[in-house]
Amino acid sequence: MVNKVKELRERAGLTQKELGERVGVSRQAINAIETGKFDPSVWLAYDLAKYFDLAIEEIFDFEGSVRK
Repeated sequence: MVNKVKELRERAGLTQKELGERVGVSRQAINAIETGKFDPSVWLAYDLAKYFDLAIEEIFDFEGSVRK
């Protein structure tokens, strides 16, 4: 699934560790999401969207993605 997590994190001036701490996951989890190795749970996607004050669909592109 294509996402804008890295772009949003960098724009906010946060490290992966800092973003992970704010949403309750590890730096490794944020890295895996940013690189497309891991699709977040609905709750983590919600927490990320809430943190960035965006809709989930503004961060994660479901349209062009294959369901896993």
